[in-house]
Amino acid sequence: MAMFTTEEYKERLRRTKEQMAVEGIEVLLITNPSNMNYLTGYNAWSFYVHQMVVILPEEEEPRWIGRKQDANAAKETTWLQHQHILFYNDDYIQSPIQHPMDAIARLLDKIGKGGCRIGVELENYYFTAKALKQLEKGIPNAEFVDATLLVNYLRMIKSDKEIGYMKRAAVIAGHAMKTAMDAIDSGRRENDAVADIYHAQISGTASYGGDYPAIVPLLPAGTRTSSPHITWSDRPYQDNDIVIVELAGCFQRYHAPLARTLVLGSPTDKVKNLSSVVVEGLNEALAAVKPGVTCEEIEEVWRKSIARHGFFKDSRIGYSVGLSYPPDWGEHTASIRRGDKTILRPNMTFHIIPGIWFDDYGVEISETFQVTETGCIALTDFPRKLFVK
Repeated sequence: MAMFTTEEYKERLRRTKEQMAVEGIEVLLITNPSNMNYLTGYNAWSFYVHQMVVILPEEEEPRWIGRKQDANAAKETTWLQHQHILFYNDDYIQSPIQHPMDAIARLLDKIGKGGCRIGVELENYYFTAKALKQLEKGIPNAEFVDATLLVNYLRMIKSDKEIGYMKRAAVIAGHAMKTAMDAIDSGRRENDAVADIYHAQISGTASYGGDYPAIVPLLPAGTRTSSPHITWSDRPYQDNDIVIVELAGCFQRYHAPLARTLVLGSPTDKVKNLSSVVVEGLNEALAAVKPGVTCEEIEEVWRKSIARHGFFKDSRIGYSVGLSYPPDWGEHTASIRRGDKTILRPNMTFHIIPGIWFDDYGVEISETFQVTETGCIALTDFPRKLFVK
């Protein structure tokens, strides 16, 4: 049931092992569920407990290790032979006296890896301080090194099939955004509009369904548009509210985020002006994208564009995006900002989100784009403008 051919997974594994050799890593422990999925296809809502994929350079297949009741999910969703799907018993789950990493440390020691240089994903939502502490206690002769972004960087350049999944996600994103624009209205509760958005995200299209996005719909309204990451309440929308909608389509864990801004009533001159500045800067930044330019060069185009109108933004305007699980759809690698010298290459994908927020209002209009051989293409074709209702 894996979503890619075995050959594609093996090629990903080969590149991972090459990078392990460069960094002198003898064993790699992958706990980020996005990276687990990328290398094996594993896909289940089990990342709230400890699980991992173990990469050994001398073995043709990784080993999946997780909770016993999740082992069948590994059999269903991965390309691994069943003998490479291992588990620990349920009495390790949320126990005050033992930890899943105790069992994993014993396994690593048993197969002769207790004294190796072991890469772990230290900056990772799913790998805790206690997890590292227990591994260090269980195999004290091992040397643990940070391999947080080793696989993340390999994921940045997508295969054609991955791009195809993201394009499907983009169609869902456009459908969900159209639903949002129709659902948001004066007097209607914010949560009721979000219920319609969720339905659109999950129902997808007549040809394919949607998956749950890594981030919930973000819908600040009124003065709350000063903050980009507020979700929703049960408050009814008011006349002349500004509403920011940021959401994503998701297909097979691949994301295409999209943001637009809506005004219920008559937008003020300052909102109309800010919207035109954001759209102009976004268009100029997208026009500057091509293989060989750097992330900071794209940001510089945006910065100079908005500066012509007297605006300044001190936060990044985008990031690499693709395969992900909650709580974030970003890949945590390249950012479109000053100082990021990542060179753009074909089939990299980014969410460029040049929002500008002030103390009492904000405007946010974004696109997910694919770097092509000659430039870039936006994955959605949703109108790039301020919406007024």
